[in-house]
Amino acid sequence: MSKEVKICGMEAEKGRWVLAIAGLMIELCLGSVYAYSIISVPLKRLFDQWGLTVSATAMQVPYIASLLVLSLTLPLVGQFIERFGPRKVSMVGGLLTGLGWFLTSMVTSPTTLAIIYGIVGGLGVGIAYNCPIATSARWFPDRCGFAVGLTLLGFGFSPALVGPIADYLAANCGGILNTFRVLGIAFMIIIVLLSTLLEFPPEDWTPKGWKQPEKNLGSLTKPELMRNEMIKTPTFYGLWICYAVGTLAGLMAIGVAKPVGLEVANNAGMAEATASDLMTRLIVPFAVFNGFGRPIFGWLTDKLGPAKTAILSYILILFASLLIYTSSSSIPAYTASFAMLWLCFGGWEGIAPAATASYFGTKDYPRNYGLVCTAYGAGAVIGNVLVGQAKDVLGAYVMVFPIVAVLAIFGLIAAVVLMKPKND
Repeated sequence: MSKEVKICGMEAEKGRWVLAIAGLMIELCLGSVYAYSIISVPLKRLFDQWGLTVSATAMQVPYIASLLVLSLTLPLVGQFIERFGPRKVSMVGGLLTGLGWFLTSMVTSPTTLAIIYGIVGGLGVGIAYNCPIATSARWFPDRCGFAVGLTLLGFGFSPALVGPIADYLAANCGGILNTFRVLGIAFMIIIVLLSTLLEFPPEDWTPKGWKQPEKNLGSLTKPELMRNEMIKTPTFYGLWICYAVGTLAGLMAIGVAKPVGLEVANNAGMAEATASDLMTRLIVPFAVFNGFGRPIFGWLTDKLGPAKTAILSYILILFASLLIYTSSSSIPAYTASFAMLWLCFGGWEGIAPAATASYFGTKDYPRNYGLVCTAYGAGAVIGNVLVGQAKDVLGAYVMVFPIVAVLAIFGLIAAVVLMKPKND
C-alpha cells in the first residue's frame, strides 16, 4: 500500500531522485580513492627526492590498504546503518574520509602513506560508502539496479574529476602534499552537508502504482533473507567469487592505469613528458567508462539477470586482457583495453549491489551487501599484488594480463554454475 510521503517538499516518487543525486555526489567524493594511479606518480617522485627506494609493489600497498580496509569495514557498518540511519553514519564516514586525505599531507614514507591514506581514508570511505547505496535500494524497489547504478556512477566517475584537479593543484598550489590538504577539507564539507539528505522510506512505503512482482528477473521469487540465512546459500558464494574476480581485474587496472600507460608509451617510443600528459588525460574517458558502467550494467542486471550480465563482463575482461598483452607497444590497444577493464569494474559495482537485492532482498540489505563486498577487498589485494609482482619480478606490468585472462574464464564458469536464484 502506497503511503503519502514527501521528500524535499516533493512527492516521494519525484523527490527520491534528489536522494539518488545526493548519493551520487557523496560517492563522487568517496571515489577519489580511484585517483591513486595519478597521485602515486608525483608521490613516487617525492619519495625518490627524499632518497627512498620504493618498489612498484610497495607503491601499491597504500592503494591495497585503502581498498582492503574499505571492504572489511562494510560488513561491520551495516548494523549501524540500520540502527542509526544512513544520515548519521554517512556523516561520520565523510569526516574520516576528509581527515584521511588531510593527514596524508604529513606522510614521510610509503609506510606512513599506507597507514594514513590507506587505513584512515579507507575506513572513512568504508563507513560512508553503503549509506547512499542502501538509501537508493530502499527508495527504488521498482528499478533497483538502475537507481543503485546511478548513485554509484559518482564513485566510478570520480577519477575523471579528482585526477585532473589533483594534477593541477600539485603543479600550481604548493605540490602534492598541499593538494591532500585542500581536497581533504573539500571532501569533508561536501560529504557531511549532502549526508543530511539521506533517509530511509517508511517501512510500508512503495511507489504509487507499483506492486511487488511474484517473479524477479523472470526466474526468482523475491526472498527476504537475513545475513545468517544468506550465507547458507550457494548463491551467496557464487556471487562472492564472481564479484572478487570482476573487481580484481578492474581495481588492478585502476591502480596502475598511468604506470602501465607510461610503460606502453615507452615501448612505442613516445617522449616521457608527452606520455605523462596523455596518460593523465586518458584517465578522464576511463573514468567515464567506469562511472557509466554502473547504471548500464545495473540496467542490464534488471533486464537480463545477474548471471547473464556477469558472463558478458567476463567476456569483455578476457578480450581486454588478451588485447593489452599482445599489443604492449600500442597506445590505441592500451586505451581500448583499459576502457573495457574500467567499464567492467564499474559494471560489477552495478551488478553486485543489484544482485544482492535481487537474490536476498532489501530487509537486511546493508549487512548482506557489506558481507558481499568483502569480495571487493579480496580482489583489491590479489589484483594489485599480482600486478606489482609482475613489474618487480617479470619486469613489465603487462605480464600480469595472461593471469587475468585465466581468472576471467574461471569467473565465467562460476557465474554459469553458481549464480542462480535460491529457489532454482
